[in-house]
Amino acid sequence: MKLNQWYDLGRKSGAAGLVFACLAGLAGVRAAQADEPTAAGTETRDDSGTNPESYSFHLGGYARAWASFNLQNPPETSRNDRFSPSMVRGSLLLDADAKTGPVAWKVVGRADQEYKTTYLRDLENLNRQNSPGGPGSQLMDQYNQAELREYYADFSPVDRVSLRIGKQQVVWGETDFFRALDLVNGFDYRWRSFLEREGDELRKPLFLVKAKVDVPEADGSLQLLFRPGIDRLRDVGNSYDLYGGRWAGQPYKGVDFLAPGALNYNYRAPGANVGDMTGGVRWEGIAGPVNYSLAYLKTFNNDPVVNSAFAPSGSTPTGALGDFIFPKIDLFGATVSGYVPAIDSVLSTELVYTRNAPYNVGTNFFGGVLPGFGGIIKKDLVTTMVRIDKNLNLARFLGTSRPSFFSVQVFDKWIQNYKRSDDIVNMVGYGRAASQHSTIATVILGLNYKNDKINPQLAAGASLQGGGGFLIPSVEFVYGDHWRLVLEADLFFSNHKRQPGQIENSTGLFGSFANNDQFVARLTRQF
Repeated sequence: MKLNQWYDLGRKSGAAGLVFACLAGLAGVRAAQADEPTAAGTETRDDSGTNPESYSFHLGGYARAWASFNLQNPPETSRNDRFSPSMVRGSLLLDADAKTGPVAWKVVGRADQEYKTTYLRDLENLNRQNSPGGPGSQLMDQYNQAELREYYADFSPVDRVSLRIGKQQVVWGETDFFRALDLVNGFDYRWRSFLEREGDELRKPLFLVKAKVDVPEADGSLQLLFRPGIDRLRDVGNSYDLYGGRWAGQPYKGVDFLAPGALNYNYRAPGANVGDMTGGVRWEGIAGPVNYSLAYLKTFNNDPVVNSAFAPSGSTPTGALGDFIFPKIDLFGATVSGYVPAIDSVLSTELVYTRNAPYNVGTNFFGGVLPGFGGIIKKDLVTTMVRIDKNLNLARFLGTSRPSFFSVQVFDKWIQNYKRSDDIVNMVGYGRAASQHSTIATVILGLNYKNDKINPQLAAGASLQGGGGFLIPSVEFVYGDHWRLVLEADLFFSNHKRQPGQIENSTGLFGSFANNDQFVARLTRQF
């Protein structure tokens, strides 16, 4: 396809499509030039006289479409929205790799566009009625975006030392669904909550300087991480649906907490100024049959807490009700994993000590209307994860084409110096009190049929304190090298569900997902 054809395609898709179509077109031109034959006897050298083998360029990526449907009727809307489409979304991701001599370059861009379904239009109208003027009044702005997600350079200034400089993702730790040490980057949970299969699609890249020093004498390497604090403010911390969209916790669909005069994000609060420099250090090594790591990280609490206007902590809030802030924290972590022949399994564990983790208090604040708005308290926190991964030979029972993957993980948060009188809330906006231990167990079973062309999977999780759980059955169909189709159901369970206008003190994490079961179809074309 010629460059002008890419341009026409992008112009029809809007500004975001234009940017990505032009990038794809330029890549195509470069590839075509690379394929042109050279004249006989002509040296294959560039103008600089260097060997062309040290120069390369590759462009890949995917085009992807989602469609999700409500399997229950959310009570906030006036019509019955069971089976209504909740998401019709398309994405184009371009992943470019280039090498120029000793430097390797990476650029990843993604454009997302959604169709405003009737269900989303109803939620947007509710926001305009209940809390006008905030981001929920223009709901599609939260789902549509085009950006360069990652751009960085890799090079080795000296032997044994490699540097990566630029906007990137850094993954520390061993956990899957729930994270202990993997807190370098925040996650964008606005459009798909925690349910997207690939964490890279939800993780928010940051501008970082990462250095790795290989120490083969000690069978390990030292990683140094520095964040200069030049990111966009919204790139720090986790982003949740606080504006009344499809993943707002029940009963808050159609309620925009970020509307003018309510709550603001304050990224510059004392002790929570995301422009401050942060960083960490991590040693990763091998000791006999065991892989291990030791890490320290200074970062910002990924989950925002409320600096309440009724009980301000450290600074005066800018919003009438308060501010969402991301206080700075210190983490000390260790991971260990290794194969255990006696049980033919891989065992992994992760232990993280967090100093001064922030929590909101006030389970019955303002008569239970504003739970969590009673102020902020800081507690040290010990987070533990234990996981076992095992291949199961189920061909005799289920007819699978190869051994099946099975994983069990137990994730626990233990609040230190816990006192019931502290009145810590489990979640802001819900009156359930936090327990000293918050434990969640998850199970994953992956099956494979027809030489990995049909791959069912079952994922499940449950709170061991009785707070509910989730069940996610899915199946992936693989068509050749390029096409992937995933069909999935996202099901949530809880005995405690806060209804609109109700005041109660029992709803926790999984109760906030009440009446939000979904069926999802995702089609991907890789290239």
